[in-house]
Amino acid sequence: MFVRSILALSLSCILTGTAFAASTTEQPLNPTKVATTPVEDPIDPLAIDSSASAVIDPASSSVDTQISQQEQQDLDQAADTLQNLEKTESKNADIASAPTVSSPKLDTPATQPVVSNPNAPKASWTLDGLNNAQWYENIGKGQFPVYARAHVMLNNAHASPGAIDGTSGMNTLKAIASFQQINGLKPTGELTQETWDALVAKQGNKPAYVEYTITDADLKGPYAASIPHDYALQAKMKGLYYTRVTEMLGEKFHMDEDFLKKLNPKATFKKAGEKIIVTNIRNELPENIHLIVAHKGAKQLYLFNAQNQMVGSFPATIGSSDTPSPAGTYKVTGVAPNPWYSYSPSNFVQGKNLKPLSLPPGPNAPVGNIWIGLSKKSFGIHGTPNPSAISKTASHGCIRLTNWDANDLGKKVKSGVTVKFLE
Repeated sequence: MFVRSILALSLSCILTGTAFAASTTEQPLNPTKVATTPVEDPIDPLAIDSSASAVIDPASSSVDTQISQQEQQDLDQAADTLQNLEKTESKNADIASAPTVSSPKLDTPATQPVVSNPNAPKASWTLDGLNNAQWYENIGKGQFPVYARAHVMLNNAHASPGAIDGTSGMNTLKAIASFQQINGLKPTGELTQETWDALVAKQGNKPAYVEYTITDADLKGPYAASIPHDYALQAKMKGLYYTRVTEMLGEKFHMDEDFLKKLNPKATFKKAGEKIIVTNIRNELPENIHLIVAHKGAKQLYLFNAQNQMVGSFPATIGSSDTPSPAGTYKVTGVAPNPWYSYSPSNFVQGKNLKPLSLPPGPNAPVGNIWIGLSKKSFGIHGTPNPSAISKTASHGCIRLTNWDANDLGKKVKSGVTVKFLE
């Protein structure tokens, strides 16, 4: 279903998705730089692979494509549900600890349980504690093992919570509401017993968290010492790589980087053979994606199949008040993995850069490591170098997803798929 209809904040978005997808590590960077005149922001349109189907002119205007009555009903229902939920959900949950007095910090995972009320079952931040966390009444707002397990199950059921961090909050609420809508449950956004049981049934015998052994390849990279903010300096780099192992592993396992560190307080992340706790996530979407709806108010991207059934959702950053996303209906024109980013000051000015620049590929590129082009010139769906900020900040008018969600979408979406922007 479509997450909430929140009109208080305007979003700015750029969305990038990889055709090879949520792979466990960064895709090898072997790009062929394509010269263009003039440089187009935000991506070189000639780099888009449109061989899968007929090419649609990137400069073309809105395509007259209508969504079905059933899809509109789903949108309306989701918007109403989320508008009501916004009034009750906390946007300021304490991320590092439970919300009640004297609750232990997450930094002590192996010693004390974290609970939010006297009736809550004991649960710890160990591997067994995460995999055996159970639903209970009045969970509360904050960071708990039950949410950590739910996040993985939601991710695996194609209702992405964004960066997995074990907390309540709007991205969690939106993912739960989407899961309920997809699976025929009343879309309330509340983690009810019925919803929990449905999540567990979908997950089956697959554990939510597993032990992972850090490899030599994980440590080898490539890595960049740092990513400068200035585009002119980024343009001089060989690649906009990850800057540290924990950043790479966080994206590999769809996890918030700080959460990864807190689950593994004794890990150095510097030795091959070191064992850590990570999520056990899927890296694929359903086939037959027929319609994509970018819901600006909900800050959410919804996927429908040809039978008008919602099959997936992602939290998204969609435009801003200064550079709003377009209105209307467009088409996907192609997918470019590991794209070069073409900056043009005619679209927006970054720092003191008044000349066009070409930035190299990488997960820390302005559009992440994938670009899904739309028939509206210079607009698309892409990734981001800051996954934990998705649906919480603004972009330059496109649809921005986490790199892994964008990669998942880029792997399955075809040229010609309809993309509808809704307020």
